Amino acid sequence: MTAPLDPVPRPTGALALDTYDLTKRFGAFTALDHVSLKVRPGTVHALLGENGAGKSTLVKCVVGYQRAEEGAVLLDNKEHDIATPVVARDLGIGMVYQHFTVVPGMTVAENLLLARGHLPAVIDWKKERAALAEFMKTTPFKLDLDATPQELSAGQKQKLEILKQLLLKPRLLILDEPTSVLTPQEADEVLGLLRDRAHAGECSIVLITHKFREVTAYADDVSVLRKGKLVAAHRVDETTPQQLAAEMVGGEGDAKREFAAPQRAERERGEAMLQVKSLVVDGDRGQVAVAGLSVNVHAGEIVGIAGVSGNGQREFAEALVGQRRRVSGEVWVGTERFAATRAQNRRLKVRSLPEEPLRNACVGDMSVSDNIGLRSFDVAPASRLGWMRGRTLRERARKLIGEFGVKTRGELAQIRSLSGGNVQRAVLARELSDDAEVLIVSNPVFGLDFAAVAEIHQRLMDVRNRGGAVLLISEDLDELLALSDRIAVMSGGQVVHETDAHQADRNRLGAFMGGSAH
Repeated sequence: MTAPLDPVPRPTGALALDTYDLTKRFGAFTALDHVSLKVRPGTVHALLGENGAGKSTLVKCVVGYQRAEEGAVLLDNKEHDIATPVVARDLGIGMVYQHFTVVPGMTVAENLLLARGHLPAVIDWKKERAALAEFMKTTPFKLDLDATPQELSAGQKQKLEILKQLLLKPRLLILDEPTSVLTPQEADEVLGLLRDRAHAGECSIVLITHKFREVTAYADDVSVLRKGKLVAAHRVDETTPQQLAAEMVGGEGDAKREFAAPQRAERERGEAMLQVKSLVVDGDRGQVAVAGLSVNVHAGEIVGIAGVSGNGQREFAEALVGQRRRVSGEVWVGTERFAATRAQNRRLKVRSLPEEPLRNACVGDMSVSDNIGLRSFDVAPASRLGWMRGRTLRERARKLIGEFGVKTRGELAQIRSLSGGNVQRAVLARELSDDAEVLIVSNPVFGLDFAAVAEIHQRLMDVRNRGGAVLLISEDLDELLALSDRIAVMSGGQVVHETDAHQADRNRLGAFMGGSAH
């Protein structure tokens, strides 16, 4: 089968990457402080650091998304002025960004072709689709070529981002949290494939990750950034997760405190607080996405919903919180039928943290203060008109910013200017500012660093510990096993398996997730 046309012949083989004294400032803030990183050709190089340590800034300077004020980028010992991502692509550098870069109105096939950057005036779609179908046979997962990103879950969008880069066959591939919304099996398959390609000399890999397991299992070298500086560099087989954690946060004691498992209180399970009965929900193209799903969540427990991305989890969550129409079925909170109205959310203390909160739970151009006030701006005391409302919202926001550790220039900063972890903290501050009775959460720690993950997990556990009911929809099986009291597996829009978490078998869960168990 003929491969898709590529009018720009490129050299092949893994690139060596060196950054020399790379420095990037945003006003008075120094995001990168004379960072000299060395990536050996044909290796997987892991990059660790807390949110705000400078990891994403560093790789964005390498791919031309941002320009450093000082320093240089060298490929195979030759300095290059990488002014734009187009220049980087033509040099053989590819990147899978933490935030999706797909074009919403285009199909998967069109997004894949667009990634090449050099297209003829007229595209031979019969030839290109045949070539893309052949390409899909070589990849670790499949997507519908006719689907659009609006119809894809977060996990499927991440797969599309990875597929775009696999199609381009870069000589240096940078991945910013590529497995955050993949199942463990998918993550292992993707990282194993990329490691094999690197070790075969086809490319070099820079992997930004927050999972020590991925570092030890797949990386050859690891570097640690802290507060914009490179503080450590090791061969992976010469270090330990404990040492790396200490280097990330600046001390062994701090590391133990930041990465401790969430504290689970021993308590009896209470009455059913959230009841979902035979729920049917359509997908974006009219197909049935949730097919008669039933599940209960009791007071004082976390019920985890596991499943391979694209099995109705997104539509299920959206239907629960009122973002998507329910075709049939019932949802009850306590003894009241729940329609997810604003008044019910307030009265029944139902709160939610959706996936991609900057898109689904915030207004990006509004301030942190106004976003935190979205649930309370129309009730006393914030309901007062004029300048008093603004002052009340700002005072409340400052209090919650402190309580939840939101790192921001101030409560008046646009919320889109915050890092992913701090957007999550701000949304949690709003949703958990009073005692939630029911909490519905989807992929709550997507793309976050270790410290943010530990903090948010404990916040979820705190709701459970004080008697709230938590529904946790996650594509991270490790997260579900760590937090849940019960786990239900979703496949084909239905619950196909349910078990107590402490009795759960990872392989059996994976089999149900993949549709191969009976």
